[in-house]
Amino acid sequence: MSGTADRPLRADARRNRERLLEVAEAVFTAKGTAASTEEIAREAGVGVGTVFRHFPTKEALIAEVYSRLLQRLGESAREMADREDAGAAFYEVILLIIGRAQAKNAFADALTEAGVEIPQPAAGADGRSLLADTLDDLMRRAQAAGAVRADMGPEELRAWLVGVCRALEQVRDQEVRDHVIAIFYAGLTPPAPA
Repeated sequence: MSGTADRPLRADARRNRERLLEVAEAVFTAKGTAASTEEIAREAGVGVGTVFRHFPTKEALIAEVYSRLLQRLGESAREMADREDAGAAFYEVILLIIGRAQAKNAFADALTEAGVEIPQPAAGADGRSLLADTLDDLMRRAQAAGAVRADMGPEELRAWLVGVCRALEQVRDQEVRDHVIAIFYAGLTPPAPA
């Protein structure tokens, strides 16, 4: 038996869904994930029933916004990684991740608090996300170019990056943020020869 969930969305429904996701991301980013679905509906120019036709719960909406954010982050990182200077590209991708971490973490935290499993971005053939694949590949290229310390693996980089991103959530002063990032970068560079 085929239900309505099996049918593709009409063009106007697809537009509404896309508009809802764009508005939800902007509202949640500006006001936090506690912002109401009514506010999102109002900003998108639709009724709240339309929100719930596309997303049965507020958590489902947050999960979709989060998933799209991760996918776009991976795509942006991939574009930056294609540049010839692997070292410069690596540090720009790290800065991109740091810059978007607060919004990403807020969505993930809201889902965790609601008891919702955090969605993973679309995985590649080996099951890893585009962002993880890109970062791992770029780190290896930057290491080969001598721009990143050779004794760091992907797991260490991710752990350190998560720590720095979480720490920066507590810092409002831009000068302090810049200094924390500079210290992080210094730790990624190869040690000076003895």
